[in-house]
Amino acid sequence: MKTAVHFGAGNIGRGFIGLLLNKAGYHVTFSDVSDVLIDALKERKQYTVELISDAAEMIVVEGVDGLNSKFEQDRLTDLLATADLITTAVGPNILPFIAKNIAPAVEKRVLNNSVQFTNIIACENTIEGSTKLKNALLPLLSPEALVHVEQFIGFPDSAVDRIVPNQKNDDVLWVKVEPFYEWVVDSSKIKGELDIPGVHFTPSLEAYIERKLFTVNTGHASTAYSGILKGYSTVYEAIQDPEVEALVRGVLAETSSLLVAKHGFDAQTQADYVDKTIKRFKNPSVIDEVVRVGRGPLRKLSANDRFFKPMLALYNRNMDSSHLQKVVALALKFNVPEDEESVKLQALIHAKGKHAALAEVSGLAEDHPLIQSIIKL
Repeated sequence: MKTAVHFGAGNIGRGFIGLLLNKAGYHVTFSDVSDVLIDALKERKQYTVELISDAAEMIVVEGVDGLNSKFEQDRLTDLLATADLITTAVGPNILPFIAKNIAPAVEKRVLNNSVQFTNIIACENTIEGSTKLKNALLPLLSPEALVHVEQFIGFPDSAVDRIVPNQKNDDVLWVKVEPFYEWVVDSSKIKGELDIPGVHFTPSLEAYIERKLFTVNTGHASTAYSGILKGYSTVYEAIQDPEVEALVRGVLAETSSLLVAKHGFDAQTQADYVDKTIKRFKNPSVIDEVVRVGRGPLRKLSANDRFFKPMLALYNRNMDSSHLQKVVALALKFNVPEDEESVKLQALIHAKGKHAALAEVSGLAEDHPLIQSIIKL
């Protein structure tokens, strides 16, 4: 049986990545620092995934295991040294720590004269996550290990999409996820063979990353920023409002026009993707708070994220971005004391004014036409 080590036994790890790998015939060992989760996985060797929709479906994932990376470093190294696949769902900021766990295993492969192909995939909500993990790993390796990596270990980047709402279940391993998912992997960076049913392999990953970012992420955040100002507490409530939905669809019409022009997506296929995205937001079983979805406005309003990146591309093509601009203006009003970035954003606006604050956050000049236009809204 093929073996996989997955870093991160949280809801995404169990309800998405671990589930697909288990279905693909991998024996999955989850590595985490959570005593509660790992102890439960070790004891039960299984967990349940609930697909939340009108007709809820339960999937029992059997034949899995757990490993506590705080106390079982030697076992972790042994498993990583022979694993066919290594995946992560820990958050982009944790990837450098994962690299420190992987380094001893690569050195052990060299000592064992291993000729086994292995792929390491960071399944994170970030661009080029696997490449970032590789860049954190390489400086930790000996010259011999660097040669081994070049020959036998692939770091294919990926894009992942599945809504996993905040939840508190009586069973610590039970996880609720939406039925829809998308996992896209860059086939050009795979070493050896990699076949995971349900995963879309493509040599043009950037197109799919931007499609997901500019549709799902941009649409989700647009719903949150417009919904919270109208007093809604969840994305589901907000998207029921015709004005909110109209604004979100206006935003996604603009990003869709960019995706079609830039990457050559079929216009009707993209329109169907937008409809499917809106339908996901309207799933009454997915309780996603607008405060959670809108958190981190400094990151979301930065130049390379879901608003300004497509807006700048549209501007450079002389294409309309008026709905995107309106949502950015709404995002500047996101005032949630529990969110650190929201507090910083409001403090920056108070200290410098909206004009200078938006320029600083986005990285654009204060006299840029987009900044000028947004401030007038």
